[in-house]
Amino acid sequence: MDPAEHPQRGFGFLLKDVVRLMGRNFERRIVPLGMTQSQWRALLRLARKEGVNQASLAEQLDIRPISMTQTIDRLQAAGLVERRPDPDDRRAVRLYLTEAARPLLRQIDGLIAATLEEALAGLSEAARHQLVEQLARIKENLQQVEAARMEGGQDE
Repeated sequence: MDPAEHPQRGFGFLLKDVVRLMGRNFERRIVPLGMTQSQWRALLRLARKEGVNQASLAEQLDIRPISMTQTIDRLQAAGLVERRPDPDDRRAVRLYLTEAARPLLRQIDGLIAATLEEALAGLSEAARHQLVEQLARIKENLQQVEAARMEGGQDE
């Protein structure tokens, strides 16, 4: 089926294929760094918002809390992440990157850039910008639907 002929039917499949293929491309690139998917995803998320607790990080990454604990244990053992006491809750800890993580994050950023460059080859800067804007709008639409569903107490 040609997605251009039936965009309403092909969109989801096409989007899923793009995500899968980009993921495969990136995973091939990151293998030499010896990191698991949960490890590099946790590092990237922490780089965006340090000081988050493990439960929140697990939720953001859609990972079970016990798996998140194991991932953070490995990252801490590697000297990439540190746990600090939460000033508001003595039972909780907050997660922070160490200085040793910074060069690794720069490497990961380079791998992401190379993956994106291959994926977006042939698209003008304007087309790339428009694509990101449209995907952001789709995400916003879905988040609004989800928020409304949660407010209404609906659990479909």
